Amino acid sequence: MAKETKKKVVKTNTKEEKKTTKKTTTQKKKVTNAPKESYLKKVGKELKLVKWPTAKEVIKYTISTIIFCAFLCLIFMALNLIMSLIRGWVA
Repeated sequence: MAKETKKKVVKTNTKEEKKTTKKTTTQKKKVTNAPKESYLKKVGKELKLVKWPTAKEVIKYTISTIIFCAFLCLIFMALNLIMSLIRGWVA
């Protein structure tokens, strides 16, 4: 024989919950009424938080990027040469 379980129905949106939701909405309004900063001031604040690379790091990254691009160039030149040789044999 199986036991029957009764589910309790929980009533939501009681008066207390409505009061708390009203308080949170008024609090949000207070935050939005704060004095507005200009766009450029906000950008300046964000730029102060950025960790900028040192001159050595910039040089290192630049050299590695140039080497990587040269490597890719050589790969594509080799593929082009191989494909043109194959095309010459077939045609």
